[in-house]
Amino acid sequence: MRECEITLEPAASRLPLPTDAQDVWQRFGRGPTDQPAFLLIHHAIEAHAAVRPQGIAAHCLGETISYGELNRQANRLATLLRQQGVAPGDHVALFVERSIPMLVGMLAALKVGAAYIPQHVGITPSAQLRHIMDVASTRVVLTLSSLKSQIPLTSQQHCICLDEFMKVASTPADDLNVACSPSSTPDRLCFVLFTSGTTGLPNGVRVTQRNVCNILLTAPGNLGMRPGLKVGQILNIAFDMAAWEILGCLAHGATLMIRGKDIGQTAEQCDVLIATPSILGTLDPLRCRQVKVVALAGEPCPRALADRWSSFCTFYNACGPTETTIVNTMQHYRGEGPLTIGKPTPNNTVYVLDEAGRLCKVGEQGEMWAGGDCVTAGYLGNPALTAERYRPDPFLGQGRMMFRTRDLGRWTVNGELEHLGRVDDQVKVRGFRVELDSVSAALESSDSCERAVTLKLDSRHLAAFVYPVTTDIDDARRRCEERLAYYCVPSLILAVEQIPLTSRGKVDKRLLLEWAMAHQADLGAATRSVVNA
Repeated sequence: MRECEITLEPAASRLPLPTDAQDVWQRFGRGPTDQPAFLLIHHAIEAHAAVRPQGIAAHCLGETISYGELNRQANRLATLLRQQGVAPGDHVALFVERSIPMLVGMLAALKVGAAYIPQHVGITPSAQLRHIMDVASTRVVLTLSSLKSQIPLTSQQHCICLDEFMKVASTPADDLNVACSPSSTPDRLCFVLFTSGTTGLPNGVRVTQRNVCNILLTAPGNLGMRPGLKVGQILNIAFDMAAWEILGCLAHGATLMIRGKDIGQTAEQCDVLIATPSILGTLDPLRCRQVKVVALAGEPCPRALADRWSSFCTFYNACGPTETTIVNTMQHYRGEGPLTIGKPTPNNTVYVLDEAGRLCKVGEQGEMWAGGDCVTAGYLGNPALTAERYRPDPFLGQGRMMFRTRDLGRWTVNGELEHLGRVDDQVKVRGFRVELDSVSAALESSDSCERAVTLKLDSRHLAAFVYPVTTDIDDARRRCEERLAYYCVPSLILAVEQIPLTSRGKVDKRLLLEWAMAHQADLGAATRSVVNA
């Protein structure tokens, strides 16, 4: 599918839509209708604090905090934020690392009607922190005393060290929740998530309370979280899926297990895990038998990984860019049948459109656009990019917006979505169009290959990385040759001891490309194993 400009205005009735494609949209493209129990996510957390104040909200490196104390400390901090001039609609920088004080800062910002901006200090470069504060016009920064020196503050910015703040004991008076501003509506921002910035300056995605409540307080996005269950907090806090872990857990009264350096040690104690396939692939399922629910998103999931975990727990394969609020499609995969990204989640819609902006029939490939309550409020301080990626939704109408995901997909006869890779991952090799994810899937069909990543090396060659290092490269190559055209078969296949990950738990394709280019001399040999790459 070539790059194109899709015109979808002014109204759906003016589009030449085939009747059967309309039927597909009506039957498959609409998620169920449901009403979240709360319109503001922090109200759900406050409700658990009122009913179960002694319940453990979070556990981190041997320390715990109850729901009652979390809420009291957040009320104290919210009062201070108001005194510092933080008003509804403002942005509060939450520049921290995984910790219990992080939760207090997050909840306090929401209580005053502000949007928090999470960044993991020590992982995010100082220049990016400065860029984020400039774009968001932040006047208050919440951090930890050990990290304050790493934050490029200006004289106009006030810094509050959360750990120092929490040394003061709360009082019964702090049980009184900070009163909501009349302007605290579901359309008020909840948080702003900045992209990683790997392709330029990071962009801030504006996520509303409506967006968050819609996915976290309805099934299946709630993942069955409830009091008595332990939910892992293993992801980078700047990653949108971390909000699924943190706010999802606290909104349902479960206990958040905040990891230290050892992800596996935390995962073994959890009932619910939310992760990328790359991170889940590093865990030993035999040591995680307490896990009852796993939800994956962020990358294509290898079938072998899904089969391994779905054999003993409820397994969800999900999809959705940050701009559609964590995920907007989910499949409950039971270990049989095709592994897909499922169906639209409640109050959401998905459109598979061809290059002319027409709805595709079952089995036809197109680009996926997302509509409904998942669609975020655009990019912070970047109206041009917002206008490019967000468009009026001609199918729902009524002033609703939809988002261009740049993911390719198609409907199955059962009304589920097959993810066919990113538009950006369709490359030209020797003049032919190649879908990189299809090549990786063919490599992963080899019994000895658990994970594969394929990249374009140059105009004539593909390079692939397979894991583990013991992968039978000849067999993996044969699988490609049997399933795909000759020009799709990688010229270079490198077996590695590990697939490198970014700080957000996704495959580090930039580093892999550097490895591949370092081995271009091996193209004639066609295959090679790389140990300790």
